[in-house]
Amino acid sequence: MKIALASDHRGFEFKKRIAAMLSKMGHTVEDFGTTSSSESVDYPDYGLKAAKAVGSKKCDRGILICGTGIGMSLIANKIKGVRAALCHNLYTVEMSRRHNDSNVLCIGADIVGEDVLEQKIKLWMETPFEGGRHARRLEKISDVENGSGI
Repeated sequence: MKIALASDHRGFEFKKRIAAMLSKMGHTVEDFGTTSSSESVDYPDYGLKAAKAVGSKKCDRGILICGTGIGMSLIANKIKGVRAALCHNLYTVEMSRRHNDSNVLCIGADIVGEDVLEQKIKLWMETPFEGGRHARRLEKISDVENGSGI
């Protein structure tokens, strides 16, 4: 898979680790920035680029990292076709894929422990979407995006 990756300055170190993990797992990474942890930057500038790549299907999935993950999830979910999930534990990571077919994972670098980071990435990349009743619910969300929903 091709994975869009972006962070602000607070998520930069995690982004480097995640890029290495994904490459080791055999995935292609497209890095949308930032390029340093030393200069303060605005998360929407980087998260938006990565989310657009996922929404347009130029990338299969995306992983966005900022201090809490909240800002990145806000900007990512503004893009049509993006289902960004802010996950703080392994259960929410798994359910974001099984039930919501999340295509963008948002992570808070100040919240997620380094000891579970690799577990989260691996679980999110490997967990399939269950479909069924969950697909029907996602279709309703797509209808809202298209202006004809609920």
